[in-house]
Amino acid sequence: MAEVIDGKSVAADVVSKVKALTAELSAKGATRPGLAVVIVGEDPASQVYVASKSRTAKECGFHSLQHTLPAETTEEQLLKTIGDLNADPSIHGILVQLPLPGHIDAGKVIQTIAPEKDVDGFHFINVGKLGTGELETAFVPCTPAGSMLLIQRVRGKDLSGLNAVVVGRSNIVGKPMANLLLAANCTVTIAHSRTKDLPALARTADILVAAVGRPEMIKGDWVKPGATVIDVGINRIPAPEKGEGKSRLVGDVVYAEAAAVAGAITPVPGGVGPMTIAMLMANTVASAYLAAGLKRPSF
Repeated sequence: MAEVIDGKSVAADVVSKVKALTAELSAKGATRPGLAVVIVGEDPASQVYVASKSRTAKECGFHSLQHTLPAETTEEQLLKTIGDLNADPSIHGILVQLPLPGHIDAGKVIQTIAPEKDVDGFHFINVGKLGTGELETAFVPCTPAGSMLLIQRVRGKDLSGLNAVVVGRSNIVGKPMANLLLAANCTVTIAHSRTKDLPALARTADILVAAVGRPEMIKGDWVKPGATVIDVGINRIPAPEKGEGKSRLVGDVVYAEAAAVAGAITPVPGGVGPMTIAMLMANTVASAYLAAGLKRPSF
């Protein structure tokens, strides 16, 4: 039976380190980390995420700011808000909660955030730094950064000689995940919906990262014995056994089957999920250290 990789516990370690680093920054007389979250409209899921991010930021001792703008906010108004935050020295991280209303160009908005405050890691400058291995100054998207920490807990930091297969090619998870694994000396394959004989390819992986957003697509017999399986998927499916209209969360991997074969595996929920907000805090404190001219902390 596989070792269960406890994302809650690793995330708690990251948050406690962020708290200590924040206290250290204040002790040096530097500005404490500031995180601004901008949300447009009233999407209920977005509101839950934003509340959780703001709560964790306060818990870490950050200066936490939230701009809640009405759904009819124009693109020009939103860009002005971001411009003001770019110019504010008390803010080290700017996060625009997606999705945005249809009349706003999300890509344009994200590229307006100053790269040194882009703690989501979506600005083309940060994407380029990650792609060229410039990890000292890059901000890496939070979900792959958190997934990488979980892999390192099991496999160590140097992954030389290991085969990694990333199933999913999104800009938010799949591609940055592949770049992080490459930087750690893995041999990396990115697979996707058009990949020929995906089960056979998955079976070559010492590290298998599932990030396709399709419930329980990856079966137990796709997993190489002893592999480390990182399940990024969070899918809600009907659960009639719990009662009418009830649902449950599952990943992109059939957990019970894969856990019987793998060496280590992340559960859903409680695996990668908690790491995302923890890494957002880590990126924000790192931005504050860089702004103060101090060495960037590592996690």
